[in-house]
Amino acid sequence: MATENPISALPSPAHPMANPGYGKRGTPDQGPLRRDTFAHLPLRARYLAGFVDALPENAAMDAKTLAKVQPLYGQAAVRSALNELSVAGHLRRVRRLSDVGTESGTTRWVFHTYWSRIARSDEWWARFLDGDVPEPEREQERPTRTDAYRRLAQLGLRDPRLTLSAADCTALEAAAAEWLGREPDPQLFTQAMTAGLPGIVHSPRDFVARRLRDKLPPRRVRLTPTPAPVRRGLMECTECGRPGRPEALPGGLCRGCRAGTGGT
Repeated sequence: MATENPISALPSPAHPMANPGYGKRGTPDQGPLRRDTFAHLPLRARYLAGFVDALPENAAMDAKTLAKVQPLYGQAAVRSALNELSVAGHLRRVRRLSDVGTESGTTRWVFHTYWSRIARSDEWWARFLDGDVPEPEREQERPTRTDAYRRLAQLGLRDPRLTLSAADCTALEAAAAEWLGREPDPQLFTQAMTAGLPGIVHSPRDFVARRLRDKLPPRRVRLTPTPAPVRRGLMECTECGRPGRPEALPGGLCRGCRAGTGGT
């Protein structure tokens, strides 16, 4: 029988990693792991939550792999547990457009499973998918951060090579605010900072500082309304993989899977 202590359900060091650009991705403001962190979940989902929480970034998160690397549940049970974790607000499956291939005119999608130790609301996940990093939920109140600071902190979620520390974000905040003051579209800001990265970024802070200078948009007067930002990501149904906007997938499940008809 599965243990009720999720911390004891740890993966082995040899857990398979996903292909580059795929797999598990963390979310900000996770909070500490406690013995009762997942106590609100059913036993099967509680066990799998402890297992998934201990996985490293980019670990494979498909049901087949998870069923193979832990001893208690098969693929069907793992899929059901992942659905329970999705409905509870702990994970979302997301597909995003990759910058790889854009210069040649081809389209490539990458697939992530975002994990949150804290149960998040549908509204939080919708904002996160649109590139925002919402304020912490169920935690002690923290100082309000500017939009420029949050955009800098979010770069590491888009590409780990541009992970910045709190001190880095503070040092670059004024330059980022100037950039966003001239071009407020957060998607364009993120694309300008992350497109065409070298294989290794030795100093993310210096690299971003240089791009903030070199790619600073010109001052201009807008004569037409600002177009809606291009959405580069779609949430997926945790059960069947059907893509859709967050509002169409409450609890991370499509209408068919919520009704038990398999996404039809």
